[in-house]
Amino acid sequence: MSIQVTSIKTQELFRDLPKKLLIDGDWRDAQAGEPLETRNPATGAVIGSVARGRPGDIDLAVDAARRALNGPWAKLTPFERQEILLGLADIIEKNYDLIAAVDTMDMGAPITRTLAGRRRAMQLLRYYAGQATTIHGETLRSSVAGDPFVCTLKEPIGVVGAITPWNAPFGMCVWKIAPALAAGCTVVLKPAEQTPLSALLFGQFCLEAGVPPGVVNVVTGEGDAGARLAEHPDVDKVSFTGSTSTGQKIVRASASNIKKLSLELGGKSAHIIMSDADLEKAAVAGAAAVFNNSGQICSAGTRLFVQAEIHDAFVDMVKAETEKLKLGDPLDPGTQLGPLVDTNQMERVLGYIAKGHAEGATLRTGGERPQELAQGSFVAPTIFSNVTDDMTIAREEIFGPVLSVFRFETADEVVGRANSSEYGLGAGLWTQNIGTAHSIGRALRTGTVWINSYQSMDPAVPFGGYKMSGYGRESGSAHIEEYLQTKSMWIA
Repeated sequence: MSIQVTSIKTQELFRDLPKKLLIDGDWRDAQAGEPLETRNPATGAVIGSVARGRPGDIDLAVDAARRALNGPWAKLTPFERQEILLGLADIIEKNYDLIAAVDTMDMGAPITRTLAGRRRAMQLLRYYAGQATTIHGETLRSSVAGDPFVCTLKEPIGVVGAITPWNAPFGMCVWKIAPALAAGCTVVLKPAEQTPLSALLFGQFCLEAGVPPGVVNVVTGEGDAGARLAEHPDVDKVSFTGSTSTGQKIVRASASNIKKLSLELGGKSAHIIMSDADLEKAAVAGAAAVFNNSGQICSAGTRLFVQAEIHDAFVDMVKAETEKLKLGDPLDPGTQLGPLVDTNQMERVLGYIAKGHAEGATLRTGGERPQELAQGSFVAPTIFSNVTDDMTIAREEIFGPVLSVFRFETADEVVGRANSSEYGLGAGLWTQNIGTAHSIGRALRTGTVWINSYQSMDPAVPFGGYKMSGYGRESGSAHIEEYLQTKSMWIA
């Protein structure tokens, strides 16, 4: 299935994709309903349609996952699970040009960005493959009379519902499913309805890699399918990445059987520039931190706090970096910013820009839909200065290419203002003072603090949020623990 990105045609690309639901190792039609259309956000053109899975299809997929959990999959050794994951990694690596092209056309991310995802996908898959053989309990010395032998066992939590967002379609499939398989779980994947295509590819590659029937199931569909997965009494865990409002609904739905959850939700990350920072590097990072993926990153550095003595000059530097960015056809290797995922998201972002104007922020650049790209859901990268902490654009997650700039005087002041957000996913800090780095880094209430960099990721390093940004961790050994139960066993 491997192709050359330079020779892509929409019809050829879609022709080779599965268009049904993957349930119990077979591609099946949805039980009822019209197909689900998917569009290229750069042009508005329909790419094709996929099956519109309904709650009944989720029920079938969960049943298949439960049978697989209690069947041959449970008898595989950790080494055999590792072999399957390594084989899956090889297949995905071979076909990554196709994967990148699908995500670019389905979601709108520039082809250079989706192709660069190859390295991260390979790192994740091979890291989790290694983790499969390291899962173990421990022996404990108890203080009970008779000195019984006591140990703990680590067991797969069971059937996992994985609900992925549209901003990194294939990468999120890998990030959620690979650790679940390493732990010995089975999975029902429900991808975002806006970007379902590469999830179907992931299911196909699992079959090719020898993943047993029912271990990985893929149900494309809309919110009713996701809601059924979240509430299903035979799902033991849900792993969700998406909006905080949807995460809250999943928390309520999980009460049906007190299922375990890991939630990676919204963000409004502070990016702090101290007066002693390397300003040239910080200016490049200040633009990239918010405009990468057209701002559609939950940990984007959307609140830029700049110390007063460098504020005006630094904002000019970030503006200059922003205006260098090329917005356009995401299949063009020269493009740096693509469209937003669909017209609904575009209108949402433009609405926030209008609120910024109305509430008194100063527009420094962007703020509009480029007319030369009017066929797609494009928004120009936008910077507002003179933003106050009570403005809508300062408080709410926009999930688009909009940067709010704030002036601050002291370290204590900026820590308090950065922490005033209801979110706590990521933060950035630029300083050449190691003491400042430690003191501010420790004081920020957020799951990750990047110092003199922004948005670095590694399979071995946990990632997740504080407060309304969710709970649970992805990546690292902590991620495997999210898919395990601990059993204590006493032998008298």
